Amino acid sequence: MDVLWPWLLMAGAGALHGLNPLNGWALAAAWGVRPGCRPHQALGPLALGHAASALLVVAAVVGGLAMDRGLALGLAGGMGVLAACGHFWPRAPRALRAPAGRAGLALGSFVMATLQGAGLMLVPALVPLCLGSSAAQAPTGLGAVGLALAALAVHMGAMLAVTGLVAAAACRAAPVVLNSHQKRR
Repeated sequence: MDVLWPWLLMAGAGALHGLNPLNGWALAAAWGVRPGCRPHQALGPLALGHAASALLVVAAVVGGLAMDRGLALGLAGGMGVLAACGHFWPRAPRALRAPAGRAGLALGSFVMATLQGAGLMLVPALVPLCLGSSAAQAPTGLGAVGLALAALAVHMGAMLAVTGLVAAAACRAAPVVLNSHQKRR
C-alpha cells in the first residue's frame, strides 16, 4: 500500500486540477460552444501546454537542478501580457485578434500552468518515487526519469479526464442557461 500512495496522490492532484477553470475546462468549454467544435478537441492542445510546463519542473527535479521560480513566472507572465495586448490592441494584425486556434490554446495552457507553478506541487510526490526506497521503484522496473514521466502521465490523465467532463457539462448547460436568460427579457 505504501507504493500505491504516491500514485494515488498524482491522480488525485490531477483530478483536482481538472476542476480548476484556469487549468483548461473553461477554455475547452469555450472551444466547444464554437460552431463545429467539441470540447474534447481542445484537450490535446491543453495537455501539450500543461505537460511542457510540468516537464520543465520534472526535468529540474530529476536532474537535480535549481529553478529560478521568479524568472519562470516573469517569462510566463510576460508572454501572457503580450498575448493579451496583441489580442486587444485595435491596430494589431487580424491574426492576433482572431479566436485562439490549437497553437493558441497550447500556448495559453503553457503560460497559465507555468504561472500556477505546474509541476512544483508534484515534487513532494516525485521525491519518494524517484529518490526513495527501492520498494517504490521495484514493481515498475523504471528508473527515476521513467517514474517521473509515468507520474506525470497519471497526473495529466486524471486532469484531462476531469477537464473534459466539466467542459462537456458546461457546454450542455450553456444553451439551457442562455435560453432561460433570454426568456426573462
